[in-house]
Parts: sequence; C-alpha cells; structure tokens
Amino acid sequence: MPAKVVVVGSLNMDLVTRASRLPRAGETLIGQTFSTVPGGKGANQAVACARLGADVSMVGCVGTDAYGTQLRDALQVEGIDCQAVRTSTAQAAWP
Repeated sequence: MPAKVVVVGSLNMDLVTRASRLPRAGETLIGQTFSTVPGGKGANQAVACARLGADVSMVGCVGTDAYGTQLRDALQVEGIDCQAVRTSTAQAAWP
C-alpha cells in the first residue's frame, strides 16, 4: 500500500533563460534560449513523492492565466490529486 502524502505549498512557473556564461557584477547578458518549467517548492515536493510511489494530494493556489492551467496539468500528468488546488482571480499586489 503506497504512502499517502498531502503537500501544502507553492506552485510557480519558472521562467528560465540560458546565457553563454554567468554575468559579471553589474553586467547584462543576452539570453540564448528561454523556456518555462513548472515548479514551486510545494509542487516539486509533490512530484518527487509521486515519482517515489506515494499517493499524493496537492493543496495550493494558481491563477487564471495559462501558467495556472499548465501547472495543474503538469501535476495531474504525475498522478497527483489536484482537487484542493484552487484557482484565484485575485491580482498580485506588487510593492
């Protein structure tokens, strides 16, 4: 019988660019490639547990944008129960 795991945590879309090298202090480099990768500490932990054979449920929140849909879909592909992943229409408050 697989372990049952509930993860309460963040779901974020990582925006990744690659450059030919690390920039020096104060330097700006042009990226060579750009990709989006599902992530977030909570989501990563949920995926790791699922891949180790646990029965995993995720508790968290995503937005109504395309990234929110992609994050939820990525968890479901891993067999993670997303019934407690809520979708929020609230706008982020930036300082």
